[in-house]
Amino acid sequence: MEIDGVFSGGGVKGFALIGAYEAIEEKGFRFKRLAGTSAGALIASFIAAGFTSKEILNIMDDLNLMDFLDERRTIIPYAWLKWLVLYWRMGLYKGEKLEQWIAEQLNKKGVRTFADLPHERLRVVASDLTNGTMLILPDDLPKYGIDPLRFSVAKAVRMSVGIPYFFEPVRLKTDEGRHIVVDGGLLSNFPIFLFDEERKKRPVLGIKLSAKQAQKAKKQINNAIELYEALFQTMREAHDERYISRRHEKNIVFLPVKHVVATDFSVTDEEKKKLISFGKERTEQFLKTWTY
Repeated sequence: MEIDGVFSGGGVKGFALIGAYEAIEEKGFRFKRLAGTSAGALIASFIAAGFTSKEILNIMDDLNLMDFLDERRTIIPYAWLKWLVLYWRMGLYKGEKLEQWIAEQLNKKGVRTFADLPHERLRVVASDLTNGTMLILPDDLPKYGIDPLRFSVAKAVRMSVGIPYFFEPVRLKTDEGRHIVVDGGLLSNFPIFLFDEERKKRPVLGIKLSAKQAQKAKKQINNAIELYEALFQTMREAHDERYISRRHEKNIVFLPVKHVVATDFSVTDEEKKKLISFGKERTEQFLKTWTY
């Protein structure tokens, strides 16, 4: 049976999405169209390109996340210089190796640009800080004078996974000038709204790397650091949580991953397997009673 799918962001927690995809496949569902943000955009792009869950698992088995942490080299070997680089480049890591790796994987399925995918097969979310707007790729590219069919899928995903200050933002060049683009999770970490008007065409299933709003613990804010964390988390989640109602919740698999930090690229193989198993088990339980 064909369904549409939405995958949320969550950084390294995204390994749980692979397990969820495995359970969905085994249940006999096939994705017609997909949308995602950050880690969800990465998984959605692989599925859109035609990778099975087993193929994605094989890819991840050979993956060392630390290889993606490509710092810019400086002539003077002082540790404090990385903070100077952060000031000017706006990110600790370039993100070039990550984009190159994504492109290499997608190329295995013959996917380079959005022209290589069926129409409306994939949409990913990024944040245009220059304009202060949400950027839906490839839909919004004509507004920038860019042909969507010629735009790199790997570049779009790289934009969506660009965690602020962690990875350097993507500088999107247009006729109007340069646009600074970062992680889509800043504005919508779970873009289920993209399929709302088309819900009647086929069921929409969402995979969200957090608990239901009613089950989340209230934030304890006692200092400036906790205030910053709460501010950032609110920016990431407020839009989506307001949109999600009880009507939408029945079509969402909630995966509240708590023991892994989104930017912990040193996560062990054992922890990866635990995340994948967690995602699969929770999704299997959900699908037993899902009434679509």
